[in-house]
Amino acid sequence: MSYETILTETPAPGVGLIRLNRPQALNALNSQMSGEIFTAMQAFDSDPGVKCIVLTGSDKAFAAGADIKEMEATDAVTMMTGHDFTDWARMTRIRKPIIGAVSGWALGGGCEMAMMCDMLVASETAKFGQPEITIGIMPGAGGTQRLTRAVGKALAMEVMLANRHLTAQEALHYGLVNRVYPVESYLSETIKLAEKIATMPGVAIQLIKDAVNRAYELSLSEGLTYEKRNFYLLFGTEDKAEGMKAFVDKRKAEWKDR
Repeated sequence: MSYETILTETPAPGVGLIRLNRPQALNALNSQMSGEIFTAMQAFDSDPGVKCIVLTGSDKAFAAGADIKEMEATDAVTMMTGHDFTDWARMTRIRKPIIGAVSGWALGGGCEMAMMCDMLVASETAKFGQPEITIGIMPGAGGTQRLTRAVGKALAMEVMLANRHLTAQEALHYGLVNRVYPVESYLSETIKLAEKIATMPGVAIQLIKDAVNRAYELSLSEGLTYEKRNFYLLFGTEDKAEGMKAFVDKRKAEWKDR
């Protein structure tokens, strides 16, 4: 499938790459781009040759926010009944892990989309922020919830109320990102991480992602029950049989992803 605002490729075995491509707008997220991102994610999610997805922008900007020109004339009723932010739930339904590779600005909707990824790798120039208050609104695609869970209430309040930007090193310190690399290598290192994940058994990859994400929504006792359900399900897979036999035989497992 061809796209107008993103580029897609498979840069390594088992890895699908989505690159935001509106350089003239610092990858500002308009409805067309967000729709194409989620469509491409769903295509990779359905592709048996892809086991991990990487989402990135440019070295200068992951995404500088939502497209304000598109939102300026929108009223409250339109936002409630038909705005594309409601479509962002499509990203939460992707079963395969998504790694965000962030360099430069990740602001507003760009920061929110980055935080929807399962892991984040940042370049040393990455800056995270939720500046919506400066135009009279607030985060509307998860910023108040995901950032607070990631960095805590006090810092999240400062980011959103005082327009503070988090540097890559601050994001690493507070657990918002996994790793920080120089601009020259952050994307290649992200692809290496995705490629390593792609060497693991596919069903286990998806059920682990599912269980970890449930930890944010369930109580501990409910989460433990959910984890056991996924754990038991894996005992019905060919990969469980192969993995355990390969361990006993002291050889490398050959995964079937089923």
